[in-house]
Amino acid sequence: MGASTASYGLLNIMIITLIGFRGSGKSSVGPLLAEELNMTFVDTDQQIEKETEQSIADIFAEQGEEYFRKVEAETLQTICQKENQVVATGGGAVLNLQTQLLIQQNGPVIWLQADAETTLKRIQKDQAAGAIRPALTDLDFQQEVVTLLEQRKPIYRDLSDIQIDTVDATPEQIVEHVLPLIEMSDWGSS
Repeated sequence: MGASTASYGLLNIMIITLIGFRGSGKSSVGPLLAEELNMTFVDTDQQIEKETEQSIADIFAEQGEEYFRKVEAETLQTICQKENQVVATGGGAVLNLQTQLLIQQNGPVIWLQADAETTLKRIQKDQAAGAIRPALTDLDFQQEVVTLLEQRKPIYRDLSDIQIDTVDATPEQIVEHVLPLIEMSDWGSS
């Protein structure tokens, strides 16, 4: 592993953005992809928690989702000022128009997707994520995931340059699949 950026024709890529619902694999795939391309990995949720010194759940509880989305957009704006990064966004980052524009103008956007059943299993398996991620609706957990996933699919699809089904793939397999797609895209040759 550890192939150079040049070997994939990516010298001019500024940012590769990973989008998708919680549990889609962004935090697992992102560091591996960044390592493979000799880029830096940044998780926007982790960056927000570091800068605000609050958990995502606390921000939602104290200031609400609208405030969080504003902070998320500002954080992404700061992140986008540096080159050669793989950025994992929060699952709902795509709901903010400013964030959508930032994501699309800085490099290829990769949608990591999984069906509702797989997403539910992954989220339930990851106890830490469940504790720090707030409920976004008044629905029970399972119905919330199913409903929000369906609502967000068209946005993810419209924003993405590359779409990867992560259901039966390891993070390593996903990275192997993504690399030639980036190389073949307009971003790889620009």
